[in-house]
Amino acid sequence: MTGEIRRMTEHEIDAVAAVWYRAGVAAYPYLPGWRSMTPELALEVFCKHIAAHCDIYVIEHQGAIAGYLALKGTYVDRLYIDPPSQGHGLGTALIEHARRLHSEGLELHTHQQNVAACAFYERLGFVAVRYGLSPPPESAPDVEYHWRP
Repeated sequence: MTGEIRRMTEHEIDAVAAVWYRAGVAAYPYLPGWRSMTPELALEVFCKHIAAHCDIYVIEHQGAIAGYLALKGTYVDRLYIDPPSQGHGLGTALIEHARRLHSEGLELHTHQQNVAACAFYERLGFVAVRYGLSPPPESAPDVEYHWRP
């Protein structure tokens, strides 16, 4: 059963950073930064660069935090689902939550090599508007997506 979507609380930072770590390691074997990522470094980066600058929403699955959405206004900065919880509609539920918050539209970037993410966003009505490179240190081919109602 899927729990409600709610804002992350301060005491959940470790659990959410752990979801980000596990999902990132699984999704990005082609990025050197993820190949060398540790859970400790993921927590540090999550606290400094994600939680400090984004509105974070979590979703539960089977009694545990299973995913999160990080928003900067209408920009989907991050959307990660713990690998064992993928395929249960949690990512879709988080995008629907973002759409309720920002009915004027949403924007995001993902890596071109992340074929599963590209297919996910396109299935939800996002349209590729630009291809480029992610900023350093990744400097990997990416795609910018927009969703407009």
